[in-house]
Amino acid sequence: MRPDSIVFGAAGFIGRSLVAELLRRGHVVAAAVRTGGDALTSWLTGQDVPLDGLTVVGADITRPDLGLAAADLTAVRDVYNCAGRYAFGLTVAEARAANVTGALNVLDWAASLADLRRLVHVSGYRVSGPEGDPPDYRLGAYEASKKEGDTALRARARERGVPLTLANPATAIGPGQYVGLAALVSDLWHGRLPAVPGGPEVFVPVVDVGYLAAFLAGLPAHEESRGAAYWILDDRTPVLPELIGLLAEHMGVRAPRRTIPVGLLRRLPRALTGADPETLTFLSPDRYDTALARALAERSGLRPPPVEATLRTWADDLVATRFGATPAPRRPYGYQRVAGTSTWVAGNRAEPGHVLLHGLPLDSDSWEPVIDRLGSPVLTADLPGLGRSAPGNGPVDAWLADLLSPVRTRPVLVAHSLACGPALRYAAAHPDRLSRLVLVSPAFLQAPAPRPLRSRLAAPLLRRMSAPRLARTLGVPDGPAVRAAVAGLARRGQARRVIAALRASHATRHELRRTLERVSVPVEIVVGSADPLTVPVNEPVTTIDGAGHHPHLTHPGELARLLAREEAAL
Repeated sequence: MRPDSIVFGAAGFIGRSLVAELLRRGHVVAAAVRTGGDALTSWLTGQDVPLDGLTVVGADITRPDLGLAAADLTAVRDVYNCAGRYAFGLTVAEARAANVTGALNVLDWAASLADLRRLVHVSGYRVSGPEGDPPDYRLGAYEASKKEGDTALRARARERGVPLTLANPATAIGPGQYVGLAALVSDLWHGRLPAVPGGPEVFVPVVDVGYLAAFLAGLPAHEESRGAAYWILDDRTPVLPELIGLLAEHMGVRAPRRTIPVGLLRRLPRALTGADPETLTFLSPDRYDTALARALAERSGLRPPPVEATLRTWADDLVATRFGATPAPRRPYGYQRVAGTSTWVAGNRAEPGHVLLHGLPLDSDSWEPVIDRLGSPVLTADLPGLGRSAPGNGPVDAWLADLLSPVRTRPVLVAHSLACGPALRYAAAHPDRLSRLVLVSPAFLQAPAPRPLRSRLAAPLLRRMSAPRLARTLGVPDGPAVRAAVAGLARRGQARRVIAALRASHATRHELRRTLERVSVPVEIVVGSADPLTVPVNEPVTTIDGAGHHPHLTHPGELARLLAREEAAL
């Protein structure tokens, strides 16, 4: 089959979503990429997109011939240009090569197609304007080059008789979007956003990437879109201070109460503000005429999803991937309200076979090596005030009871170290809700943490600890779990909460030993040979040879086999 559509920049955030949409609609698509062809096909496969109609071709839009590989593209009718450079800090030459010269090269190539129906060029919502309005490269090469490319493209299309449609989307958001507004969300989550940049009416619109891809895919079929330009954005996007407030509430972090005028930001040193000067032009109260796009969407039966839900889901994706540093988990994830606390929850909250609770100073992702080997539904969550969860509004026991309230199974409750306390108390209070309790390295039955580590003075040292040093301190390999812990400890107040939780758990050691004696749920204790119990118990104890306090990180296979054996015995 010969491709009827080609997408330049197909490996990019918008481009890959467009390729997916076209393939789902039954088109035969040539995905033109400079690099990243394997990553594109892998992503499409992960989205359950059929690949029968896909051809990946190499391309470089900065070359006059586009550097297209030897592929039969003579049947192409629709050309989509999602390529370009979306980055700040580019030189003028770098920006113009992709966003001006590259755009014109794509147009010239499209003009050579015998059956060309449409060239759809993806620009930006702050780009299109009165022709002849000269771009100002002093304000930044990215936006200036996009404006210059927009004007040059219109003129060349008229000159060559190319049926051109300009798409001017706002910031497209969805899984995998880590630039632009994402940096502001990162600063908010990490506690590095003392004030909202710009004034109270600043409008930074967004658009759901799936809706955008559907809109773009349908443009060539509408004759009235020829020669038109569409501002594709969600008019319901809250003004920036309200947008930040919405995400802050969702993620359980403090929203800044003040705004800083753009004029002041321009005068302050970048080292102080952390703001790239090029981003400041986007901090504007300007609104955009979306009437044409909304009318076309309505005729096409397209409706954007609720913008508040889209923003919250995007925030979950950003946090899940540590803002692009790690792959997203394969299980459902996101912030949920648990006992009034914004809690990071992952997995199956209704029918888990295992519920896994983490210890200090880790988060629930520390269980991933075990989960990968279990092969049964699991539920995990970051404890209140730890990992990605907000500080709790009440006792952790009430939080755990609410976390497990939707569970319809009788799971195996597995807790590590500090979490053994609340897990044990839950088992004592709700014996009918669990099939078994597994305590991994229960701190209340082992040697106490060194007194200096329980000192309030330890918090600043913990906050500044590097991943290699923390790995050595914990006696585990330096891997994703350790790096996640370091990222969490760097957040405002988290190192202090870790030390406070350590002190509180030390104070309940004797109480928990008494609770263990009266719990009626079957209990299994697992320890490492290098971190044995210091208190005799009546419950069965399994020792993992060579392990220390964190066997789920050092010996995940052995622990997973033990847990699977326990489940099979039920």
